[in-house]
Amino acid sequence: MTSTYPDDLMLQPQQVATLLEDNANAKILPVFVGSEAAFQQAHLPGSIQIEPAALVCGIAPAHGKIPDVDDLTHLFRQMGLTPDTTIIAYDDEGGGWAGRLIWTLDIIGHAHYHYLDGGIHSWLAAQLPIEQGRATERTHTEYSFALNTQKIVTAEQLINLLHDQSIDVWDARSAPEYNGEKIIAARGGHMPGAVNLDWLELMDRSNALRLKPLDSIRATLGARGISGTKPIVTHCQTHHRSGLTYLVGKLLGWNIRAYDGSWSEWGNRNDTPIAR
Repeated sequence: MTSTYPDDLMLQPQQVATLLEDNANAKILPVFVGSEAAFQQAHLPGSIQIEPAALVCGIAPAHGKIPDVDDLTHLFRQMGLTPDTTIIAYDDEGGGWAGRLIWTLDIIGHAHYHYLDGGIHSWLAAQLPIEQGRATERTHTEYSFALNTQKIVTAEQLINLLHDQSIDVWDARSAPEYNGEKIIAARGGHMPGAVNLDWLELMDRSNALRLKPLDSIRATLGARGISGTKPIVTHCQTHHRSGLTYLVGKLLGWNIRAYDGSWSEWGNRNDTPIAR
């Protein structure tokens, strides 16, 4: 089963520079894992930083679940969004937080966005203009939306889907986490039948953290058992790393959703099936 996404979902630095020249309604929203200090060191001109913590609920044990609609409304009104705003999402780590932002935009039903391949690293490598210091002044809007939960899978839904074998699960964690050697919850291991492809394996570290060629990623996933013929659910520990795998699934044209409770919820419950 496949879904159709825009061919220009992922852009290269010069494409972003051209878009910004032509689109006065574009907003540049980075989510830096290095947060404010990294942002002030170097960012795309006109960027407005989103703190990673603003994209998660922060409530234990499932810290990575999506915030409620009131918190998200406040966030995106602060960012100055309108339904017609075109968003350039990027980060400083190869796509995890930018992918999480794009997933969040899908949840709020915001249709206009692009991902800068490689984020700030590819922009710097292309020697395009940067700004330093604090963000551009924000313009508050009255942006409103309802949450669309079609791209979210709950633990209860996932238990049933695993039982029916009607999905493929893409586990974006490290191999030691997947194997149960590294435990960051009450229980370690993985969901029965889940396929492990670490999010870090998607990045080309010799090419400014751009994604590896999509055909190569498709082949790697296919060899491990995910071909896109079934709907896919992706997760990690807190749905941060799986922000990138969600984005890659979209780029491959696959029907992909995210389990935002991720292992921090699954591994801390006593009613969830686990394999090791």
